[in-house]
Amino acid sequence: MTETERLALASLLYQLADDDFLYAYRGSEWLGLAPHIEEDVASSSIAQDSMGHAAMYYQLLEEIGEGKADALAHVRLAHERKNSVLVERVNGPGYYMENPEYDWAYAVVRNYCYTLAKKVRVDSLKKSSYTPLAALAVKVNMELYYHLLHWQTWFTQLYQSTETARQKMDAALERVLADFGDLFDYGEASETIDEMRLIEGQGILLDRWYQALTPVLVDLNVTLPEMKMAYNGRNGEHSSDLNDALSTLGEVYLLDQSAVW
Repeated sequence: MTETERLALASLLYQLADDDFLYAYRGSEWLGLAPHIEEDVASSSIAQDSMGHAAMYYQLLEEIGEGKADALAHVRLAHERKNSVLVERVNGPGYYMENPEYDWAYAVVRNYCYTLAKKVRVDSLKKSSYTPLAALAVKVNMELYYHLLHWQTWFTQLYQSTETARQKMDAALERVLADFGDLFDYGEASETIDEMRLIEGQGILLDRWYQALTPVLVDLNVTLPEMKMAYNGRNGEHSSDLNDALSTLGEVYLLDQSAVW
């Protein structure tokens, strides 16, 4: 593997790892705040699984010489992160410890759209030319079936609920699609990622995402809003929400980076 190829592989792994790292964190912020106790347990479990997926991607980065996995997760600055902007957005106004006014409709729509995209990517990664990544995708895929079923159930039931719920879901879908444009983007290393056949092309995966989502929307009589890209997180462009998230996520680790747990 040439240095250019190693850097392209690292870029893709950072995208996968950072996506799940931030997605898991936003999910964990619902602990104790979900609509009912069973959902508290279920969504916390999904967040924990997703943080485990992020840890496995960071471990692959460690193995190709990018540094220690814990440091890659906690020390890198916002402009070094390659996650989609969608997963860094706050759950709503307020702070977890002080008057959180989080939006459950937004959480459901974001989680469903992201998990469906993650399933499309993981299915493609199972055929990756980089065999350690293909093997990891097989492990992740085993848990994804249940994650996707969970969020699709919420998505469908809320859309079939009251008119107020439907209006909140429509507003949430508008917000999610406004940040969705970079999710299948591979950033500046896309050409080498394609040449190495690490994952299929972004256009192919986006078409599969549409094909999987469309029947659900048709059944619910929902029109998908226009997909936009406020920032391209794959190139290190992010909202201010990311800095606050990283500050909280690294709070303990940064106290003593040499500590043994």
